[in-house]
Amino acid sequence: MIVQYDVALIGLGKMGISHLAIANATPGIKVSAIVDSSSMIGNLVGKYCSIPFFDTFERAIDLPGLQGVIIATPTRLHEHMIRQAMARGLHVFCEKPMTLNASTSFELASEAAERGLTCQVGYHNRFVGTFAEAKRLLDVGAIGRIRHVHAEAYGPVVLKPAARTWRSKATEGGGCLYDYAAHPINLMNWYAGTPIACAGAQLEQQWSDDVDDAVYANLTFGNGISGQVSVNWADETARKMSTRMTIWGDGGKITVDRQEIQVFIGASGTPQPGYPGGWSIKYLTELSPHPGYYLRGEEYSLQIESFARAIARSDGGSDNDFASAAVTDYTLEMIRSASKGAARTAHAVHTAHTVQPSEVSRPKLRTFWRAAAK
Repeated sequence: MIVQYDVALIGLGKMGISHLAIANATPGIKVSAIVDSSSMIGNLVGKYCSIPFFDTFERAIDLPGLQGVIIATPTRLHEHMIRQAMARGLHVFCEKPMTLNASTSFELASEAAERGLTCQVGYHNRFVGTFAEAKRLLDVGAIGRIRHVHAEAYGPVVLKPAARTWRSKATEGGGCLYDYAAHPINLMNWYAGTPIACAGAQLEQQWSDDVDDAVYANLTFGNGISGQVSVNWADETARKMSTRMTIWGDGGKITVDRQEIQVFIGASGTPQPGYPGGWSIKYLTELSPHPGYYLRGEEYSLQIESFARAIARSDGGSDNDFASAAVTDYTLEMIRSASKGAARTAHAVHTAHTVQPSEVSRPKLRTFWRAAAK
């Protein structure tokens, strides 16, 4: 018998509506409350979905029997909502990025670990079969030691001056860096770890007046790994958002996007089942698990299913947990600082790519993240 967990969904914008549909179709989760700043939208959705609408976050999370929240609000609101939810012992799924301040994200990650709560951030690309397959091949050493990672994302999001939304305000969404580049950078962190330095960073404006439209940066990771970021959400040559990762190793190369993974295993690489020496190509349809409910893309459903499973395990563990999201927030902040001429080197996190929250005690985790945030 599947245990059902009551959650409140906060924010009824594009992502909130998607999460509402998916969560309500996910075994183990029931959306028992919805919250939005617009009473008209909230009452309308509540009426037709038969879900109680609350006009404030605080009223919703005080509901008896509530066990979790799904937060899909502008980024500036995340910190307050996460803190309030965790203080009540609620599990948290939050849209990315977690916050606009790395030190805050590290602190929230530590608190989540100390409380043993399932806390996950919506970096959905980790649930795309091709990107996950790249991670698996790297972990088994198929292309040997990683030498370089190139993260790219392009899309026709901002192609003319437009009315401001929260995404185009530096204090609300953070622009291309935080709203767009966060996705490939999170994959880069997954593959290469935590960067120790950033140089040559550029945040360029083309159409926006308060935030960046393009991000370019050079990163250095531990163990001699280098990385490059190239992201532009004002690319008129792109038909839709595309994310592409290229990883070079001592023994080969992996190029991967949402549709396919191309793997070259050279003479010093380690062939794997389905990946003999030389080039191999596999497609998403071969690698993607089937979710219980499909909307927009299987990865959106798979991440909510993962959240439900993690709550059921009651061990505080989670894919895309707060600790991993804090590393991405830290990387974003490093790039932003370097773009202003304040090159930042992480003295305390050069081994962070090998440290997992489950491998250290909770007091040590808090100390670790505080040191990393300095």
